[in-house]
Amino acid sequence: MSQYLVSARKYRPVRFDEVVGQGHVTQTLKNALRQDKLAHAFLFCGPRGVGKTTCARILARVLNCENVTADHEPCNACNSCQSFNNNASFNILELDAASNNSVDHIRALVEQVRFQPQQGKYKIFIIDEVHMLSTQAFNAFLKTLEEPPPYAIFILATTEKHKIIPTILSRCQIYDFKRIAIADTVSHLQGICQQEGITAEEDALHIIAEKADGALRDALSIFDRMASSADGKVTYEGVIRNLNVLDFQYYFRIVDALIGGDHAAAMVILEEIFQNGFEGDILINGLAEHLRNLLVIQDTRTTDLLETSATWHQRYRDQAVLASPGFLLTALHLANQADVQFPLARNKRLHTEMALIKMAHIHHVVEVGSAALAAEKKKSQPELEAMETSSVPPTRTSDRMEDEGSDLQAGPISDGPTEEEAPETRSPASEPVPVSSPPAQPVTAKAGAGQTAPPEHHAVDKTVPVPKAKPSPVGGSLKSLSNLEKAFILKQQEQEAVVLTEEGIREAWEAYAGQAESPSLRQFLMDAELKLTGERITVVVGTQMARGMIQQDTNLMPFIRDHVRYANLGMVLEVDPSKAPERDESDDTPTTPREIFDHLAEKNPMLHELRKRFDLRIDPI
Repeated sequence: MSQYLVSARKYRPVRFDEVVGQGHVTQTLKNALRQDKLAHAFLFCGPRGVGKTTCARILARVLNCENVTADHEPCNACNSCQSFNNNASFNILELDAASNNSVDHIRALVEQVRFQPQQGKYKIFIIDEVHMLSTQAFNAFLKTLEEPPPYAIFILATTEKHKIIPTILSRCQIYDFKRIAIADTVSHLQGICQQEGITAEEDALHIIAEKADGALRDALSIFDRMASSADGKVTYEGVIRNLNVLDFQYYFRIVDALIGGDHAAAMVILEEIFQNGFEGDILINGLAEHLRNLLVIQDTRTTDLLETSATWHQRYRDQAVLASPGFLLTALHLANQADVQFPLARNKRLHTEMALIKMAHIHHVVEVGSAALAAEKKKSQPELEAMETSSVPPTRTSDRMEDEGSDLQAGPISDGPTEEEAPETRSPASEPVPVSSPPAQPVTAKAGAGQTAPPEHHAVDKTVPVPKAKPSPVGGSLKSLSNLEKAFILKQQEQEAVVLTEEGIREAWEAYAGQAESPSLRQFLMDAELKLTGERITVVVGTQMARGMIQQDTNLMPFIRDHVRYANLGMVLEVDPSKAPERDESDDTPTTPREIFDHLAEKNPMLHELRKRFDLRIDPI
């Protein structure tokens, strides 16, 4: 069997300086070693494959190293370092909490803590995936973790810190590891290529780094696979083919078609993508990322946020010049909506095509909307000017005209403004108001084709300057408000013409009672006594039951108002026990709430217990 090692193991860092992208952690640990301020418990948190266990092993190796370097790195040559590298160290113990998560396993670990190290100063316990421990195991570990022997050091590692109980977190120094940047991953892969004699394109390494999603271990595993498939030469085409990644060229082609408003070309490219075996959600997600990159590169302050190779960087810059920020934002919004609604769509292909068609018509929608807005503004402008003209009090105009009567008679009526009056006419602060108060009507030219009617505000040499009011934000609805006011006035006039009489109200009352579905309500309505007082009907009934049934009938008063043609008619209900109908002495049918309850309680005595338990009461008549 060969002695081949994967790159993740072969190039695993053995010094703090070799750890990629975690300088904030390694520098802090080296400072703690230099100052001799080392904690007894550490918790390394972060995503997978970013160096948590690696840093734990380097720290354990430094603590027991016999010849620590000046920069506090392990020598990797002493007996302690060699025994650890050969997996023969009794002072550094690694435990996988995923398979040793019970209370018994933690108790066995606590028993080992009692024994002092055979070689070196410390006994280090590295517990990986510590979040997998059960709650009982965590509780059994608390006392030892809080007050361990002076020679015991615990290094815990986890990818899910939120699953660890707070009592464990409070006893550890927490170090948060971050994802490895794409640039750091590409630089590390390039160094491995040089050592292994492998030729790799920078664009191919960028694809590998993006696919790894910040995990260097995943990037090294993908790199090994690509190097094996390419026989020592890693190319961009080979990487996207083996990783089943959609080529960036498709995104550039689709965006070019969308910018040009050519939805047919976009659909042809989409068909080509489907023929290559990619689903619509992959295209939508990739297109959203592409649009985001174009938006980022348009501003020099955000250019560094674009993590691509130099070749693609220039391509993004060239295409970003052709797209406006408004187009990119709208297209990005449509892509996000399509991504959210994609799992709910029955026809995935049609859903993707509709998203691209909407993006291709963004310019058209914006142009149509702008034209409609301009036309609406132009249409509403004469109405606003007419309202401003008609709003001038006629008395003030007449007074001003009388004061200037001599001037008006002295000068002849001119067809157009003179040179002296022209600046006054063009002044934005005032608008000449004609003498007549009615709104201006459109002028129709009846003369020859070359003649045009003079503007209306030039009919008089001197007019009253009135400050021009600013358009109201609700100017479009002034006409509808005027119509509502007229309708309200007409309705009031109709009501004033109607004469309310008790006979008419009684006739409407009896008509409604005759069509009532409930026999009880019909009888109560017929027995009620009506009195008209102003705009209110006083209805006198004999019982509370009658009052309640009439009051709950919501169709009664609308019917009466429509019948008598009086919208402001109201009703007041009064109870007069003397108006109650006389009962037959031989009739023992219960009518009041008390009689009904007593009658039912005779049949079921448990009603009394129910009434007491829920503190119920019987409404009096």
